[in-house]
Amino acid sequence: MPPVIADEKNIARAAALLKQGRLVAFPTETVYGLGADASNPEAIKRIFEAKGRPSDHPLIVHIPHADHLANWARNIPDDAKRLTAKFWPGPLALILNKKPEVPMEVTGGQQTVAIRMPNHPVALRLLNAFGGGVAAPSANRYCRISPTQAQHVEDELGDAVDLILDGGACQVGVESTIVDFSTDKPVLLRPGQISQQTIEAFLQVELMTHRPDSSVRAPGMMAVHYAPMTLTLLCKAGDLDQIVLDNIKHHKSVGVIAYKQRINTQAAIQIITMPQQADAYAQQIYAALRELDRLNLDIILVEQPPVSDAWSAINDRLAKATRPGLI
Repeated sequence: MPPVIADEKNIARAAALLKQGRLVAFPTETVYGLGADASNPEAIKRIFEAKGRPSDHPLIVHIPHADHLANWARNIPDDAKRLTAKFWPGPLALILNKKPEVPMEVTGGQQTVAIRMPNHPVALRLLNAFGGGVAAPSANRYCRISPTQAQHVEDELGDAVDLILDGGACQVGVESTIVDFSTDKPVLLRPGQISQQTIEAFLQVELMTHRPDSSVRAPGMMAVHYAPMTLTLLCKAGDLDQIVLDNIKHHKSVGVIAYKQRINTQAAIQIITMPQQADAYAQQIYAALRELDRLNLDIILVEQPPVSDAWSAINDRLAKATRPGLI
């Protein structure tokens, strides 16, 4: 399904398709989402079929306004309300105890639901035209690289999507921060552009970073996710040159995503040099991985970016996109 420009006519068409139980891909500020009516169990099942995603993996419900939060969640803590007032619309999803009528297909069989209000004009116009909640994981095959352009969705899912709204490249480029408020203490389940430090400073509360019982499942928590088909390794900057040379000696085709390191070789390798600012790097990283993955290389090497709060979302995604234990 070729993408269409996200004008008012096509947004109205997309809203009508959602009401019919069909699938619509649309841009958010983070990544493109694969949307279905969050109140329609049969429509939700089509998301899992299109993505090849296990049905026990929960989805995020996207809503057009914070006032809709009470349609989906109950017992909403004051700190959760404070976060929505501060950061919505924006790249922040909250996990809350669900209302009884929320379909279990949305929640992966759990009594909790993930909700956010996206900060993208196309997404908000679509949600308002639809008039309800839209369940929307990233519009890609299960565990593969998330799409940040409409063309990525077509390349990945093709005719499995009934309509792809093209709203340009995503401005954030990595998935939303997820904070779990379903029990007494808030837990950061997935880092995003809104950092742990920012949330803690605003709430004056320390976030846990995992639950001891791992009782709540959330999107993006698999050990391998956001991953290219090509073998991809995360390398310390000081080791990158030698790893490149070792692979060239073994006649391997190599792609490199570099942060600062300049590769000292005359060999014909594919190099993408990334921005040195975290926000700009995040916006481009999935597109860079996709670009190298399309080349059918033997290996992709990613230079380790800084390890700090500002880079936590990027490092989380790179850890899941690369092979474990190979640094």
